[in-house]
Amino acid sequence: MCAVCGDAQHQPQLSRRDFLRTGALAALLPWSMGLAIAADPPAPGALPPVNAIAPEEALQRLLDGNQRYAANTPNQRDFSSGRSARVQGQYPIAAILSCADSRVVPDLTFDQGPGDLFVVRVAGNIVAPELLASLEYAVEFLAVPLIMVLGHTGCGAVDAAIKVWKTDTVLPGHLPELITAIKPAVIVAERTQTGNLLDNAINENVRRQVARLKSSPPVVQRRYVDKKIDIVGGVYDLSSGRVALIQA
Repeated sequence: MCAVCGDAQHQPQLSRRDFLRTGALAALLPWSMGLAIAADPPAPGALPPVNAIAPEEALQRLLDGNQRYAANTPNQRDFSSGRSARVQGQYPIAAILSCADSRVVPDLTFDQGPGDLFVVRVAGNIVAPELLASLEYAVEFLAVPLIMVLGHTGCGAVDAAIKVWKTDTVLPGHLPELITAIKPAVIVAERTQTGNLLDNAINENVRRQVARLKSSPPVVQRRYVDKKIDIVGGVYDLSSGRVALIQA
């Protein structure tokens, strides 16, 4: 039966506009279902979602996990356990903006299990628009109480930015956009009197990305100003496996 005219013999033709509208609604359905799961409060008497904790508690859990990882004493886990329950929703305790370096694996670095961390990764751990949108999703709809910008020692993206800045090398493809985002940290680090330029630039880049997140409207900035979330920076040492917090 036609849903438009009610004629049992009439099968309406689906217009391109109708097709696109239907496709858009179908695409949004899993998203909206996920929002309902993530945003709904627990039933009376039920245990709260695992991310219903203060930002400082979330940070402490990360630091404790990193200590276990660095000491090679991680919690033993059955990674298959809880898979069915995780289908119903995700409740990460923190969002991590990490470098894409293959040697940096936040879930291992902080000794967390599936569903514990919402991780977005890009070379140089910069706040690109698409990554900011992902972090906004984590804050707005998954209620993460903490965002960490995670740099690491020996970062190739930062090292490339230093070399381009010093030699005016022209890189191919979209790499210049990446360098442009990191270059301000290199310029500030160059004025530092102690340490070496690469380490100082890595630290400064983390500080700048943290500052950018804190001032990124409307979602992240509002939650930070309202003290609903905290935003911190850290640098992972490739040699020791330890994460050092970076003071803003």
